[in-house]
Amino acid sequence: MKAIILAGGQAIRLRPLTVNTPKAIVPIFNRPFLSYQFDLLKQVKEIDEVILSLNYQPDKIETVVEQTTTEGLKVRYLVEPKPLGTGGAVKYAESYLDDSVIVLNGDVLTQIDLNAVLEIHRERRASATIVLTPVANPSAYGLVETDSDGNVRKFIEKPDPNLITCNTINAGVYILEPSTFDRIPKDTMWSIERSYFPSLVNRRETFIAYINDDYWIDIGTPAKYKKVHRDIMDGKYRALPQLKTQGSLAWLAPNVRVESGVKLEGPYFIDRDCVIRKQAHLRPYAVIGHGCTIGEDAQVGDSVIWPNTTIGQNSRVSNSLLGRKCRIGHSVTIGPDLVLGDESVVTDYSRIERPAPMT
Repeated sequence: MKAIILAGGQAIRLRPLTVNTPKAIVPIFNRPFLSYQFDLLKQVKEIDEVILSLNYQPDKIETVVEQTTTEGLKVRYLVEPKPLGTGGAVKYAESYLDDSVIVLNGDVLTQIDLNAVLEIHRERRASATIVLTPVANPSAYGLVETDSDGNVRKFIEKPDPNLITCNTINAGVYILEPSTFDRIPKDTMWSIERSYFPSLVNRRETFIAYINDDYWIDIGTPAKYKKVHRDIMDGKYRALPQLKTQGSLAWLAPNVRVESGVKLEGPYFIDRDCVIRKQAHLRPYAVIGHGCTIGEDAQVGDSVIWPNTTIGQNSRVSNSLLGRKCRIGHSVTIGPDLVLGDESVVTDYSRIERPAPMT
């Protein structure tokens, strides 16, 4: 049995973080995001190969995956000759598929029981099964309506509040039958969501939904990317950072240098080879990537700092995201709601505060 991870997008919503780093391998703490999706797929013992559908910076993804433990899963890299959309990407992998295929969007983190989804898919002999997740504010999403037997009946694009009939949205996890791929044109930009799924409804094929009430998030925006770190530290998602725990609210690599007078407020995460200088203050939900330096009397809170970044003396970073190898001068104020790309330089005494909120 095969699984496909759709990881070909350019992740425009996460720029500038994804200018040099495809979304599939952005770090969640000290692991690339794909590692968490491999963890999910490991549930299904029948899976003997994971197909990574790639287009944007595929070499970088392959390099990172080859350095990552895939827990025995064989990985095949399929690079689209041009962007083909979600449906076109599945069609491009068709020749490698000989059974039901599990498809994951490349920006979804969830704790769903994939074996339970596969079981109901087979019991119903479905042509396709879509995982849905309930949301608190249905008017902000495109909704998927089902009948009392779990059959998908309608897709509703961001309805008027008066017309809302359900609160379930597409969770980006599917089980599909290759026998249905004949309707997808070859080498053509084509959408699972806008074309393939509606064709199943229109033809009255067995197209069912599985409602997932467990943890789910789309990491594809700066706010959601930062939130997933907070959620994991709060225990809302079962995976924990792969560092030794220093108490219940702290993850600290053994070779971090913490100088005198430093104040550490959990939860926090500090990866290997970091230096936290005298009188610095890490506030709750600070995530510090490997090789970073936090200067004397500097403060960082509710922020994710990517590796090899330096934050100067007496600087303040709050509720923000900083890419790799940034150089922040002394007495700088950054945030809230700021995103800096790799190798950004902020000169001494600069103040960069509150642009449009992250969405």
